[in-house]
Amino acid sequence: MRYWLLKNLVVVPLLKVLFRYEVRGVHNIPKKGPAIIASNHLALLDSAFVPGALPRHVAFLGKEQLFSGKSLRARFVRSFLQAMGQLEMDRGGGSASAASLGGGVDVLRAGKLMGIYPEGTRSPDGRLHRGRTGIARLLLDTPVPVIPVAISGSDAVLPKGAKFLKLGTRVIVTFGEPMDFSRYAGLAEDRFVLRSITDEIMLEINRLSGQEYVDVYAANARRPARV
Repeated sequence: MRYWLLKNLVVVPLLKVLFRYEVRGVHNIPKKGPAIIASNHLALLDSAFVPGALPRHVAFLGKEQLFSGKSLRARFVRSFLQAMGQLEMDRGGGSASAASLGGGVDVLRAGKLMGIYPEGTRSPDGRLHRGRTGIARLLLDTPVPVIPVAISGSDAVLPKGAKFLKLGTRVIVTFGEPMDFSRYAGLAEDRFVLRSITDEIMLEINRLSGQEYVDVYAANARRPARV
């Protein structure tokens, strides 16, 4: 109930008033049953724009750093994400990451929508980066449709160095047609299959977004080049 009230009475009305907020392809979202919402990731506010465009509740996997911190801003972000249904995800690898993905499996097995940013973090340069294979592991553990999503314009809402939101910015959320990967059932241990599934999803997000694609992880692109 808290999520429904926050989304429908506060978040969505504000987005429509403050920005030129446009949603396309919403008919591709299944009216019931589990599915994975796989989106590109340009800005922190994607966690409002994408869920706000959906007619159903979605639980997004978010990086654990967004749920930590003791500053006033960190507490606000944490409260907002939790109210919007976002789940904390450990990206350090190993058993911690597996447990985080397990939370996503629970959401899907309950017949709900689960959201994920396959790039693993926000794009540092506006380009679409190589996807992490966690989404493929989820699919092979719990076969469900994947809805590719492209968001554009959200990175212009609060440009680097800006102190205030750029009101009136045009933000578009586009939902693509459902993707089926049931043909890979039983191949969860094949790393080439995991990469193939992930790349296919990223290719469709790329087609929808029109971003330049680079075959480099977004987290690596953030690191300064070695001299």
